Amino acid sequence: MASRILSTLQNVSSSSTSSFVSTTKQRCLGLCCLWRRSLSGTGASAAADIEPSKPPVQIEHNQLLIDGLFVDAASGKTFPTNDPRTGDTIANVAEADVEDVNRAVRAARKAFDEGPWPRMTAYERSRIILRCADILEKHNDEVAAIETWDNGKPYEQAAKVEIPMVVRLFRYYAGWADKIHGLTVPADGPYHVQTLHEPIGVAGQIVPWNFPLLIFSWKVAPALACGNTVVMKTAEQTPLSAIYVSKLFHEAGLPPGVLNVISGFGPTAGAALCSHMDVDKLAFTGSSQTGRRVLELSARSNLKPVTLELGGKSPFIVCKDADIDAAVEAAHSALFFNQGQCCCAGSRTFVHESIYDEFVEKAKARATKRVVGDPFKSGVEQGPQIDFAQFEKILKYIKSGIESGATLESGGQRVGSKGYYIEPTVFSNVQDDMLIAKDEIFGPVQSILKFKDLEEVIRRANATHYGLAAGVYTQNTDTANTLMRALRVGTVWINCYDVFDAAIPFGGYKMSGQGRVRGIYSLRSYLQVKASVTPLKNPAWL
Repeated sequence: MASRILSTLQNVSSSSTSSFVSTTKQRCLGLCCLWRRSLSGTGASAAADIEPSKPPVQIEHNQLLIDGLFVDAASGKTFPTNDPRTGDTIANVAEADVEDVNRAVRAARKAFDEGPWPRMTAYERSRIILRCADILEKHNDEVAAIETWDNGKPYEQAAKVEIPMVVRLFRYYAGWADKIHGLTVPADGPYHVQTLHEPIGVAGQIVPWNFPLLIFSWKVAPALACGNTVVMKTAEQTPLSAIYVSKLFHEAGLPPGVLNVISGFGPTAGAALCSHMDVDKLAFTGSSQTGRRVLELSARSNLKPVTLELGGKSPFIVCKDADIDAAVEAAHSALFFNQGQCCCAGSRTFVHESIYDEFVEKAKARATKRVVGDPFKSGVEQGPQIDFAQFEKILKYIKSGIESGATLESGGQRVGSKGYYIEPTVFSNVQDDMLIAKDEIFGPVQSILKFKDLEEVIRRANATHYGLAAGVYTQNTDTANTLMRALRVGTVWINCYDVFDAAIPFGGYKMSGQGRVRGIYSLRSYLQVKASVTPLKNPAWL
């Protein structure tokens, strides 16, 4: 399969013209900049070829994975998952409902209470997780093709960046499995006190459609490393890659019931998972509105702890001393990467008034050169939006921007008549009270705002319900430090953007969520801390 895919898609050489260079001259290893370096001729032409090619992969699995077996939904119902390049159906997938959630939770509960996974040595768990990573790496190209077909993201992005990042993340947490331990605690009196860090139990997890497999790994890998079992609900728009990868993981030796994957809709399968009394922990990534509902359902059931990674309206601040060309390219990628469908997208580009006009002209020129087309074709930077609902929503925001008085510098239209392609769109003269500056658009719409000084931009950048991320471009260390401390966000990228690593925690302030994913911080949310107190028979040793 891999050889067929590689023969279908052209190899791509590294690009020198679109490399990401920070003003501090450090090499940036971000997700979007790694992908840019894999492209050849990026920015040379915006000629769009959206005629869909035949995907170089076949869909083999479309059922629920419960207790190690592929099964139909109890109701027998299915729903279509569609190709965003055309709107056509890729496959009909089993539609989970309450009974299917119950079956999956029972399997996970039994695997945790009676099965080998939480009882085997941490080293054994680590070896199985490493085998999962090895097998996934061997199937990189098939998995990337499924991800592109179901989601619409460029194949080169999926194959060269995202799937390798998933592999890397599983290996990272495999390394943590045998390093989770408690402490010996000094206490007053003749007592020996120690803490135990134990797996929390059955983890219910819900992932979004914008990075289906990458965020799958952010949730599944730390949960498994800690010895938990999982019931994963995929996004209804993009169920296919998680089903396929979970099958690979069972080939690696994952015991039945440890990882269960169900596909379905939020109001039915999602709500049932969040409300289930036998689910011990929830992890959700998605919109802030849905995150609020997840919290409500948890509170109404068994008060299970919840980790939320939600929306954002992240500021990207370009100071007057910034390297303008580098800042333009970084701001472009911060917004347009993954069709603009990123929770941490730099969707409010604040530019100092002294360089504003020059920045706008260069941002416009870069956007008009962005290559939109069939995501399976070489050199394409931007594929279609995920579905018609998102496509329509983005176009409405573009119309709102025009009607509210912002200047449409480029784009703003649909590309072609088939599929959900939208031109890279740039607005200037954007004001803080405009919807395009306040709402999370989740699409290829860049809003460029003007500011005068640091005090003003800090106030305006923080004037939002969100607090997920921010970008800062400056050559002044004091300016960088001031903004780093003042911005109320979970991540600040300075002279870079979208730098993701398995060890770097990610999450937000305010309505952008609670808790953190990745790194050691993610482990903490999948562990219970137990204190053990034992009297000492010979207190003279104290």
